[in-house]
Amino acid sequence: MKKKIKFIEEAIVESVKSVSQNGGPYGAVIVKDGEILSAAGNSVTNDHDPTAHAEINAIRQAAKVLKSFDLAGCEIYCSCEPCPMCMGAIYWARIDKVYYASSSETARKAGFDDSFIYEECSRPANERKVKFEQVQIEKANEAFIRWNEKKDKTEY
Repeated sequence: MKKKIKFIEEAIVESVKSVSQNGGPYGAVIVKDGEILSAAGNSVTNDHDPTAHAEINAIRQAAKVLKSFDLAGCEIYCSCEPCPMCMGAIYWARIDKVYYASSSETARKAGFDDSFIYEECSRPANERKVKFEQVQIEKANEAFIRWNEKKDKTEY
């Protein structure tokens, strides 16, 4: 339990540091075998990048440290419950476990409400606020065909 608290506290330090640097109030650290691989805050506004959430930044850093896109065996400690985008990235990175401090409800009260994203994802594509339209052309699946035929691919 002491290590969990130590790593959560590190994530909170990153979130406070982020706020002091005009970033969002989020921080994350990624740990493997009891050692911190990466620590990051939210840099959406500073980097002009809507994907620069603390969790995404920490995943990118940890992947570089490990020289791998596969973060199996790692844990992520977040200052707040991850949003849907970060949850997706955590799954794609194959992180084993997520620990978080604040809840999404606390984030909502601070003006960070991501419940609409969950609602949008549950709607059929043609009923979403952002319109999705498939453009079907003959070559649409060419990359997937080549991927399936490729003998020396790195699966992920």
